[in-house]
Amino acid sequence: MAHHESFFREVSEDLRNERFKQLWERFGIVVIALVVILILGTAAYVGYNYWQGQRAAKSGDQFLAALRLGDSKPADALKSLETIEKNGTGDYPVLARMRAASILAGQGKAKEAIAAYEQIGNDTGIPQVVRDAAHIRAGFLLVDHGTFDNVADQVQPLSDAGNPFRHSAREALGLAAWKAGDMKTAKKWLDMIVADEQAPTNISNEAQMLLGLIKAGDKPEKSS
Repeated sequence: MAHHESFFREVSEDLRNERFKQLWERFGIVVIALVVILILGTAAYVGYNYWQGQRAAKSGDQFLAALRLGDSKPADALKSLETIEKNGTGDYPVLARMRAASILAGQGKAKEAIAAYEQIGNDTGIPQVVRDAAHIRAGFLLVDHGTFDNVADQVQPLSDAGNPFRHSAREALGLAAWKAGDMKTAKKWLDMIVADEQAPTNISNEAQMLLGLIKAGDKPEKSS
């Protein structure tokens, strides 16, 4: 009995070997090609990630260098930031645009800064949170360099309940209305800040101070 089992096992193994040989002769080249493609694909993926990482690191270094130049040499900083905007990778190009707008504002170039922030805010290729932050910054600049309607165009869509930028948006709207002499509208926006338990302490305190001025009848000085 053992002899027959051994015989059948050997025959079965021969058949499997023969079948494997036939399959290999038929599909072996395909298997090899797939293995080569897998190896090359993995190498390309790893290489691409390394290349991207190197580019991101370079952009990061350039961005930090531009930040250091910001106050002492703003013109040089703007040139560096423009280079990062054009050739940088990752999040650095949009960070460079935001920083460049901030430098323009610091130089007193409000018109150029507002235009830069507006461009960022309207760029659908940029993450929404960055776009919203750009609208807020443009809005605060427009408090001093525009009308209430200009400010509202930038920030009022962000003032709704639940929006993470609502406190800053309401503050900008309250300030703009106060400067325009519309105390009723100013009080409406400032009251919304004070009534919101999630409003940051500094913004709530500033709203309360301005509400105190309104109650006392104080009005903003007319710009000459």
